[in-house]
Amino acid sequence: MSHVSSHSPHGQSPLRTVQVLGGGSAGSSAHVRSLASGLVARGVRVTVCAPAEADRAYGFSGVGAHHVPVPRSSDPSSVSALRTACAEADLVHAHGLHAALRAALALSGRRVPLVVTWHTRADAEGARAHLLRLLERRVARAASVVLGTSSDLVDRARRRGARDARLAAVALPAPRPPVEPADPDRCRHKARAELGSTERPLLMAVGSLDQQRGYETLLDAAHVWCRLDPVPLLVIAGEGPLRAVLQRRIEHEELPVRLIGRRDDITELLAAADLALLPSSWESRSVLAQEALHARVPLVATAVGGIPELVGDAAELVPYGDARALGETVVRLLADPARQEELRERGTRQAASWPTEDETVAQVLSVYDELTQPRLSN
Repeated sequence: MSHVSSHSPHGQSPLRTVQVLGGGSAGSSAHVRSLASGLVARGVRVTVCAPAEADRAYGFSGVGAHHVPVPRSSDPSSVSALRTACAEADLVHAHGLHAALRAALALSGRRVPLVVTWHTRADAEGARAHLLRLLERRVARAASVVLGTSSDLVDRARRRGARDARLAAVALPAPRPPVEPADPDRCRHKARAELGSTERPLLMAVGSLDQQRGYETLLDAAHVWCRLDPVPLLVIAGEGPLRAVLQRRIEHEELPVRLIGRRDDITELLAAADLALLPSSWESRSVLAQEALHARVPLVATAVGGIPELVGDAAELVPYGDARALGETVVRLLADPARQEELRERGTRQAASWPTEDETVAQVLSVYDELTQPRLSN
């Protein structure tokens, strides 16, 4: 349904929702786009409050949502822009901690249900960790319902005082436009040639170059597979504050690693890889893990956060920060085509068990209905 009339068939006004996105990781931005698209198709009015660049990158307006540009800062003008955007809302749904805090401030004094999705957890030390706990507590208590994208996030929300915390169904949004290469082998060969890996195994990691991703450990692990012949090439796609540090180490230690920056053809690059590597200190529903299993690429990942729950028995899991375990698992897996094939089969089965975009929208809509239906009892 591309056009939504201003009234539903029974003469009731359609549900008016506001989705609030802060900085917005790729995962939460893609989720909001998918949600907006599905809600609009079901006759719900959707306003997305997000920075202008997020609308350019994810096209909320293109799926029938009304986009209101709201900067990601928590200054008074940003809260006041949100208050205006939420003035007519029946329900507000904020994604991430900072977006949720601004939404709570914008709604103060009004009895509008606030749904908060925790897509990830923030890490901090010392005084900042204390501040973060206070922020999480404020947000958890302000929300009518907290949806956590992994069980440990649901537990965390409960510990912070959430009245109602539930596990969220979050689908991996389909790539747009859908990538269906005419000749997968040719595309694979082309991608490998571009990366300089035609005659050697290709290992792929994807994600921002920051502390949480565990790339320092990954570079340590590269020393373990350097002894193979031919030496595998590790390609890391992503951008971030650690770029210069990692590049210096790669050059100084002469590691077979390439940093290729931010890319918009990750699906194709991943499909060309022999193995996908995810060395993070924490993840909830890792997009890389989901894409790897969908693409039938064997995955080696750290057993942290929501990863074990997400991948089940369809990946090789190693302890976080253990470079030797990571390196040796890669070496063992590269030498074992039968195990690779087994992981591909298991990955296909595991991916089929994840929620679809339709199921994700249906779950969110049932939460909205629950919070906005007039209460008949009491």
